[in-house]
Amino acid sequence: MENQILGLHHITAIAGNAQRNFNFYTKVLGLRFLKKTVNFDDPGTYHFYFGDESGSAGTILTFFPWEHMTPGRRGPGQATEIGYAVPAGSLDFWMQRFEANGITYNKPAEKFGQRYLTFLDPDGLKLELTEVADDPRTPWATPEVSAEVATRGFHHIKLTLSDIKGTAAVLTDVFGYKLVAQHVNRFRYATDALGTANIVELVAAPGEQHGHVAAGSVHHVAFRVKDDATQLYFRDLLLKKGFQVTPQIDRQYFHAMYFREPGGVLFEVATDNPGFMVDEPLAELGTHLMLPAQHESKRAAIEAHLPVLS
Repeated sequence: MENQILGLHHITAIAGNAQRNFNFYTKVLGLRFLKKTVNFDDPGTYHFYFGDESGSAGTILTFFPWEHMTPGRRGPGQATEIGYAVPAGSLDFWMQRFEANGITYNKPAEKFGQRYLTFLDPDGLKLELTEVADDPRTPWATPEVSAEVATRGFHHIKLTLSDIKGTAAVLTDVFGYKLVAQHVNRFRYATDALGTANIVELVAAPGEQHGHVAAGSVHHVAFRVKDDATQLYFRDLLLKKGFQVTPQIDRQYFHAMYFREPGGVLFEVATDNPGFMVDEPLAELGTHLMLPAQHESKRAAIEAHLPVLS
């Protein structure tokens, strides 16, 4: 099939303190700092990108760190958990690491036949490490987090919903996902377009208090397409099904379009092109403050306002 959703592209969340966010994801979790830029709509705020060596789709976690943002609340209408794949047998390493760094975590458990470990980042964002025996992706390794235990990229995203029917229909009828497993109120959908970063879990939570998106919350979930033509195909398909979809927006490193799915979660469809090397070489990713053209003339004022990272 020519027009396909290729799993997850990136996930964007909200943080509080920028330095604390940077330290956790680069030093504790061991991700590469890919890009230091600004929120295009609020250039007084950073936009951080973390991932593998080159920013491969399916590994990219991004943050808007708003210093004085109030804490969010998990609940229906939100993406409530970000899952990473890690090598089989690595959870003991991660428990020891979280213990040493004062990170809140739960003991390993099992779901859908896989061991997993749940933990919280410093803003309360819920994450999960799932052991995968044969993930072929090359990890970003650091002196403290070796390739033998490092994250490989996304395993899944979990959405908590009052009613899963409308969201499930988007996944199956538009994005080409299939229901592959169910346990009580948790439904696992996957696409066979590729073998990694290809799972969306829907949790039905009728009657629960709706979530509130703020610090420690996922802002939106981006699905991957290979190019602009494929993105246009899905935009037309979504419009025909009655969704309100933005025009294509240039986000410097990919092209984006957004819509809100029936359960209330903001979805994005993002292209592979042009990639993170459009303004920095591979070896220098994340080492400069990169501004979009529309904000370059205000660089001095923006730099003076942003907190200095150490």
